[in-house]
Amino acid sequence: MSMFKLGLSAVSASLLSAALPAMAQAPKWSGEGGLSAGVTTGNTETTDFGMAVDIARQTQIWKASVEAQADFGETDGEETKNRAFIAGQIDRQMNDKMYGFGRLSYEVDQFSGFDSRLFLGGGLGYEVLNGGRAIWTVEGGPGLKVDERKSRMEGEEVIPAETIESVSVFAASNYSFQFNENVVFTNDTDMLYAQESTQFVTISALTAKLTDALSVRVSFDVRHDTDPPQGFTATDTASRLSLVYAIGG
Repeated sequence: MSMFKLGLSAVSASLLSAALPAMAQAPKWSGEGGLSAGVTTGNTETTDFGMAVDIARQTQIWKASVEAQADFGETDGEETKNRAFIAGQIDRQMNDKMYGFGRLSYEVDQFSGFDSRLFLGGGLGYEVLNGGRAIWTVEGGPGLKVDERKSRMEGEEVIPAETIESVSVFAASNYSFQFNENVVFTNDTDMLYAQESTQFVTISALTAKLTDALSVRVSFDVRHDTDPPQGFTATDTASRLSLVYAIGG
């Protein structure tokens, strides 16, 4: 195992061991879960449905968060979309504005050129805006990306499946603006850079509260890969209508 991988593993283990005692005394998990339906364009054009969960547990200086999403779709009775994503992150507040984080994410997508993608890394985050109607947080840092690429045809040549490990950089921007007590706009953008390819994900959403527990959300997702395998488009988009349920809190 490389020194880089050993270093990442040590940092992740240190964060986890330091956070667990504090998290044991933390309040319950809170966040949201949702069901969505929509229309997708790009590698596939289909009607789809999805499920998502975004929860967190926080103390004064520690925060543990988990996000998960699954999307499925069929066209004329044939499966055309099957994607799942899960990520876990531990934050450690350093001062009023800055925090350190460790992050692990894993994605599988049956209708892309990759069987799976894994990322392990960490870095620093900074709260640019907080305390008013607008909240904006940015974060970033280095990591290790592991792509399991499917076998594919290039002309008449069969390119076998392969595992690609690469040093990468993760960056994220999370922005929200509260119009009033019932309506909020959010824009979340993630970038995962590596020499072989870079992925961008941008999700813009408008959420309106129906009750204390239920909200309706309209969102637009854009996923872009700078170097997709031959036969796959670089950009996928998804328009969604979701029913969101508040968890805990």
